[in-house]
Order: sequence, then C-alpha cells, then structure tokens
Amino acid sequence: MQLENTAQSTLVGTKSSSTELGGSIKAGSGKKFDRKNRLLFYNRFFKIACIASAAFVCLILFSILFFMFRTGILTFRDVSPMTFFFSSDWSPENESYGAFIFIFGTFALTLLTLLISVPLSVIIAVFLAEIAPKWMRNLLRPVLDLLVGIPSVVYGFLGMTILIPLLRDLTGTNMGDGILAAAIVLTIMVLPTISRISDDAISVVPRKYRDASYALGATRFQTIFKVIIPAARSGIMYAVILGMARAIGETMAVVMVIGNTPQLADALFKPTSVLTSNIVMQIANVPFDSTWNNALYMMGFLLLVISLLMIVIVRLFQRKGAQQ
Repeated sequence: MQLENTAQSTLVGTKSSSTELGGSIKAGSGKKFDRKNRLLFYNRFFKIACIASAAFVCLILFSILFFMFRTGILTFRDVSPMTFFFSSDWSPENESYGAFIFIFGTFALTLLTLLISVPLSVIIAVFLAEIAPKWMRNLLRPVLDLLVGIPSVVYGFLGMTILIPLLRDLTGTNMGDGILAAAIVLTIMVLPTISRISDDAISVVPRKYRDASYALGATRFQTIFKVIIPAARSGIMYAVILGMARAIGETMAVVMVIGNTPQLADALFKPTSVLTSNIVMQIANVPFDSTWNNALYMMGFLLLVISLLMIVIVRLFQRKGAQQ
C-alpha cells in the first residue's frame, strides 16, 4: 500500500512537472512571438522614418528652388532676359537691371581661384601622400582638417587687414581690394579641402602601380606625375569641383575684400562685385515687391543652379571613380 502511494505521488509529480514544462514552453514561445512582432514594428517604423526624412529633405530643396524661381522670374515682367543677362548697366535707382557684371565677376573669380588653388593643392597632396615622412604627414593632415573649419569671416577679416595693405605695398596701387585679393582669400579657404581629398585619392592608388613603374625604370618624379596622378584623376577632379562649389557660394570673405562696386572686373586690382556680394549688400534695403528685389532673387536662383550643377558633376565623377 505504501508502495502504491509512493508510485501515485511520483506519477502526480511527473504530470505536474510536465504541465509546468509545457506552460513554460508556451510562455517562452509567446515571448518569442512578441519579440518578433516588436522587431517587425521597429524595422517598419525605421524604414518609414528614413523615407519620410529623405522626402522632407527633397521637399525643402524643391521648395527653395521653386520659391527662388517664382520670385526671380518676376524680374522679366519689367526687364527682358537679354538685358538682365547681357547688360552691364546695374542702376536700380534708374530702373536698369543688367546683371552681366556680377555673373562675369563670379565666373572670373572662380576661374582665377581655380588657377591658383589647384596646382598648389595637388602639390601639397602629392607631398603628403608620397614624399613627406610619416611624422610630418601625421602633423600636417590634422592641421589641414582644422583649417577647413575656420569661419569665412575670419579669412575675410585677415584679408582686409593684412592682405590688402600688403598688396598695396607690393604693387604701389591705391586700391588693393579687387578680384585678385578675393581670389587669394578663396584660395586659402578651399586649399585644405582640395588638398585633403586629393591626398586621400592619391593614397588609395594601388601599390602595384608604383612597383610596376619603378620596375620599368621610371624615376620617382615620373611615377608620381605619369602614373599616380592619372590613376587618381577622378578623385582629384572630385576635390576640385567640391572646392569650387564652396568658392562660388562664399559670401562674407568675398564681401570684405572685393570692393563691392558694380563695375566690370577688367583688372586684377579693380574693385568689383559678384553675385553673392551684391545680394548680401543690397537685399536688406530693397522693397520686397519691387523689380530690384526680384532681380536679386534671380541672382540667388542662378547661384543655386550653378551649385546644383557642380554637385551633379561631383556625383558623376564619384560614380566614374567607383567603376574604375
């Protein structure tokens, strides 16, 4: 009898333990099921948030473009496109709105900055990537990175107080401000950007290119300028276009050294004006619904279009470099 009671208690204990085990399995499966639903919810929410953020950014961009275009296009109610784009007579007080001076000055300043900054930047990049010892490379690269973050007004202030008097003393002219002073300031501003990106492009050129060139008897100079730089061409072009995009849109530094005079830049030391400087100097005192205001908005729209075209060109070079 005692043996039967022991067997029954053992059987009951086994059943209860199996029941508890089954319950725990069901509870565990329920927890797994809940966790799976939570993960699906989080993934869907994150995907929707990313799509909404991208759509919001695109909406802002197209809204700015639309607003600038809608306001700027009103210029041509009172001014013909030929007059606006090809006339050099900018006298808003006399209802003359020829923007050729500022368009020409913008492209002339960008071209002069390009001619000065690109050779210097490529030489610096080559020195950092191929010639400089490691300790100097580790010192100069952070310095260039820090130069990128200096505010543009600091460059403009230094250009106005140091560079312009220096140019006056060197050339003997009464006016040191002009397109040359602005180009030098912009060169100092964009040189770290172009140099660092070009440095990275040169550094990722495969080592086998250098070894093959040296094996064929080429000198170090020939290897750098006939093998390495052509191999890194797409990255260097990417750096140049990115630097020029910053130079075109720069305002404060240019305003402080270019002279801000609406006259054609036919000399290096002749005060002139560009699209950005003309907008920032005049927009505060212009009635909103006037043709003058609409003309300034059209200039801003031109700057946006130029910047977007440069970004598109950068993306094309980036895609080409990735394919190579």
